Amino acid sequence: MKTDKIYLVGFMGAGKTSVAIALGKRLNWHVDDIDELIEKRERRSVASIFKLEGEAYFRKIERSIVKDLLPKRHTIVATGGGTFADSQNRAAIIRNGATVWLDVSLELVLKRLTLNKKRPLAKDLKTIQSLYKNRLADYASAHLKLDANSLQVNELVECITQWLWD
Repeated sequence: MKTDKIYLVGFMGAGKTSVAIALGKRLNWHVDDIDELIEKRERRSVASIFKLEGEAYFRKIERSIVKDLLPKRHTIVATGGGTFADSQNRAAIIRNGATVWLDVSLELVLKRLTLNKKRPLAKDLKTIQSLYKNRLADYASAHLKLDANSLQVNELVECITQWLWD
């Protein structure tokens, strides 16, 4: 096996949490979701944190959560859409485990985000387009890139497990 820890990275709406849960069951590993851990620590939603404290505060908490997760092994981590875009987080994550980019098209992201109004950075089309474009280069430094546009969760899990054992 290539690693004992996997970080799922990608844009909001890529399916990181769903894949993390399914992959955790498949490997019998622990699953952590960075956004959920932030909400638990702060005792409020990500949207509320952004609204009341701003993005800089959120990113500071996010870096702290990433640091707290580093010692854990046999763990799947679903990162937030911006976690891997932070150079400090990205460097720590790449050193700590395998990174899998769930790459989805902007069109699919927009389709998925219309169903979810809880994402604070999905304010408008221009913001989403800009974030998407700016984060692609960061995501590209992941160890494995999977085209998640047409694959179902179980198919993505199969691709990851095959890659782990090759």
